[in-house]
Amino acid sequence: MEPDTDPFPRNAMIDLLLESAWFSADIVLPIFFLVALGYLMRRLKLIDDHFIEKGSNIVFKVALPILIFLNVSSLHLGEVVQGKQLIYAIVCTIVGFLIVWKVAKAQQISPEKLGVFVQGAFRGNLGIIGLALCARAYDSAGVAVGSVLLGFITLLYNLLSVWALTVAQHQSAKLPWKKLFTDIIKNPLILAIVAALIFAGLQIQLPGIVKTTGHYFADLTLPLALLCVGGSVNARKLRQSSRLAIQASLYKLIWLPVTQIIIAYLIGIEGLYLGTLFLMLASPTATVSFVMAKVMGGNSELAATIVALSTLLSFFTISIAIVSLKLLGWM
Repeated sequence: MEPDTDPFPRNAMIDLLLESAWFSADIVLPIFFLVALGYLMRRLKLIDDHFIEKGSNIVFKVALPILIFLNVSSLHLGEVVQGKQLIYAIVCTIVGFLIVWKVAKAQQISPEKLGVFVQGAFRGNLGIIGLALCARAYDSAGVAVGSVLLGFITLLYNLLSVWALTVAQHQSAKLPWKKLFTDIIKNPLILAIVAALIFAGLQIQLPGIVKTTGHYFADLTLPLALLCVGGSVNARKLRQSSRLAIQASLYKLIWLPVTQIIIAYLIGIEGLYLGTLFLMLASPTATVSFVMAKVMGGNSELAATIVALSTLLSFFTISIAIVSLKLLGWM
């Protein structure tokens, strides 16, 4: 009888699949449960539209900018940057945005949904899910590399998202370029990132009391934003937005990251840098996309649906992707 030469016998495959599923569930499902809790609290009238509006503003203008600043300002940029990975991440983010924008325009999506759809399809949850995945996969090295991607790509995400949400509202009129520029440079998230990069570049250390106070605000970001997302999911209107939400989620979780990681491998990005790049790019739609849509006049119900749906589906897509990449020897 010939010996079994299969490098991945059935039992090993099952173990790898279960390990990857638990890896994803441990990070993704608690976030989805918070969204579900927000939905339940809205149904029980524990939160209402006023709470969601005020909570979204607190996240957008205070908590999230502080979270971003604290994460990025402490980076030692020269120690963990791989030029090829960073440049590729920037380029593929821009190209992905342009592809989704063209697709959305071709479908003649209504103005209040256009920018929301585009943002939901290309903007990932780097600061929460992406970094957590990198930490689980590669420990402190993954966090360091992922944090650099977080700093630069989040800046790009915010520039592109502000542009998309603003331009989408002025499709039938002459674009107010001066207002567009003003909105971008006054955006709290962009101001936080620019300030953080300056602090990181100059290696300015914050006093301990300032850091501690900042972390209290930063810790509000995820639970408050997710409760607002859940509270904004409208079951009666869900069916109206389901097609766009599914389409945006497929772009975010499958079409864009699969294409991006294959090209990354072909141009020579490998090992730690390939793995962290994929985990960041394959993360579900960022929670802040709902907050930005709410604050900037987009369809926040569609945004909430995309966040909830992509977060739930990412449990399956990330698990399957990790198994596939390990079988290929890419992770």
